[in-house]
Amino acid sequence: MAIVLVIGVLLSLAGLVLLVNLLGAADFVMRRVTSQPLGELAPGFAASRRGFRIYAVLVLAIGVLCLGLAATAWFIPLGAGLLVLGALTFGIASVVAIAGEVETYRALKR
Repeated sequence: MAIVLVIGVLLSLAGLVLLVNLLGAADFVMRRVTSQPLGELAPGFAASRRGFRIYAVLVLAIGVLCLGLAATAWFIPLGAGLLVLGALTFGIASVVAIAGEVETYRALKR
């Protein structure tokens, strides 16, 4: 369970850093990664500020899920709460991300 805890902490920290744009990390990642075309595909929803925040929330939610899984070894109610919070956040953010990707794709000029 120690490795799951470490993964959860790292993913949660990465999600928070990207969400809050600590030290310009989000700007750097948007400029260097998400705004670049993928072969023939144009940059998608993650190239926008709104889309990037949604994907940062998804990373944070996966981190919370891992933390919840690790916490069940010590204190089941806390672990269960974190698992539910992470799963709900992941589900809602996934729906928003998919809708945003569809909206971005439909707006492309062909």
